[in-house]
Amino acid sequence: MYHKLLLEDKVRVPPQRLGEKLEKVILEVLQEQLEGSIDKEIGIFICVTRVLDVGEGELVPGDGGVYYDVKFEAMVLRLALQEVIEGIVVETTSFGAFISLGPIDAMLHVSQISDEYINYDEKNARLICQESKRYIGVGDVVRVRVVTLSLNEREPRDSKIGLTMRQAGLGTALWLEEEIAKEKEKDGQSAGAVKEKGPEKAKGKRKEHASGE
Repeated sequence: MYHKLLLEDKVRVPPQRLGEKLEKVILEVLQEQLEGSIDKEIGIFICVTRVLDVGEGELVPGDGGVYYDVKFEAMVLRLALQEVIEGIVVETTSFGAFISLGPIDAMLHVSQISDEYINYDEKNARLICQESKRYIGVGDVVRVRVVTLSLNEREPRDSKIGLTMRQAGLGTALWLEEEIAKEKEKDGQSAGAVKEKGPEKAKGKRKEHASGE
């Protein structure tokens, strides 16, 4: 899930930038240090949006920079196992697809796309279900579920996030539309069958019991 957070941190402004507008420098330093990074307690940083408050500067002996206590606003992504989230297909391969979740990519293995056999159309960068001909390709928005989650704070690129689309309610927008249409058709057929059957007549036992009284 995506969150907007109010955070605090100590920020070092390098000596060569002390003559510039302070809030602008601090915002750029925070963006450079945090965006794309991972803090397991906070989440995956998407962006630092603005600086809200800057405290008094502090000097450290032997360091030409100035340190400030800063309050700022940031957007982060917090993932949890079994969470349903939307992403964009950014790459397809013979073994699956890479899905962008914003600040980080996740892996949708070919075995987790569908119960059907999957063919890889390298020319059109698509993974195609053999029977239904459903497919996913680069640029498609997909709804997926997180099934494995291992975040690496030191090396965010080494984080491993596994996804699935094999459950109901998951897939591309087109897949979901097809599922809804099938459900409506099924409900319509059920309603028609009930109407055709009509109401049942009262059973004989009940009728005899009533007349006996």
